[in-house]
Amino acid sequence: MAQLLAVSIDLTKIDKSQIIEGKNGGKYVNVTLSVNDEDDKFGNNVSLWQSQSKEDREAKTSRNFLGNGKKLWSDDSKPQSKASAPAKDDSLPF
Repeated sequence: MAQLLAVSIDLTKIDKSQIIEGKNGGKYVNVTLSVNDEDDKFGNNVSLWQSQSKEDREAKTSRNFLGNGKKLWSDDSKPQSKASAPAKDDSLPF
């Protein structure tokens, strides 16, 4: 299922010690996104934080939240409900 998400990242919250230098000289930070089923009080349903190591997750270390956002679009198709189908009229001869 394809989705289009819009997220805002607070760059001042990035833990600079977790910035990785790539082979091409670029600098990267690994992040994790969570898309929730329900919106928060601001209408956001996407959370973003710096990825944690397995050891950090097992130690229940607090996540470093970087931002949030909204799902703008999704291609998931929902089946039509029976209420929207036309009613069958048994009195017609065809």
